Amino acid sequence: MMDFGLLIIRIVIGVLFIGHGAQKLFGWFGGYGLKGTGGWFESIGMKPGVALALFAGLAELLGGILFTLGLSTPLAAIFIAGTMAMAIIKVHAPNGLWATANGYEYNLTLLTVAIGVALIGPGQYAFDAFLF
Repeated sequence: MMDFGLLIIRIVIGVLFIGHGAQKLFGWFGGYGLKGTGGWFESIGMKPGVALALFAGLAELLGGILFTLGLSTPLAAIFIAGTMAMAIIKVHAPNGLWATANGYEYNLTLLTVAIGVALIGPGQYAFDAFLF
C-alpha cells in the first residue's frame, strides 16, 4: 500500500506543478505566460523578469513531469523545492506562516512533500524503480 500511496502523492503534486509551469510558460490554465509572469517578477524585484519566469516555468514543468513519472525523483524534488523556496523567500515569508494571510504554509507543504518523497524514494510504481 505504501507504493500506491507514493504514486498518488507523486501524481497529484506532479500534475499540479506541470500546470503551474504551463501557466508561466504558455499562459494556460489562467496563467499569464512568460511576458506577464516576467513583468510580475520584475515588480517584486526579480530581474530579468522574463528570463527568471522562463527558468521557474521550466523547473516547475520539468520537475512536475519527472515527479509524476517517478523519474530522476531527486532531481524533480530539487526543481520543485527550489521554486517553492524562492516563492517563500520572495513572496510569502513576510506574511507569516498561514495561507489565510498569504503566508508560506502551502509552499512549505509542497517543498516538504517533494523532499520527503525524494528521501524515501518514489515507490515501486515509478520509472526509477525500473531503471535503478
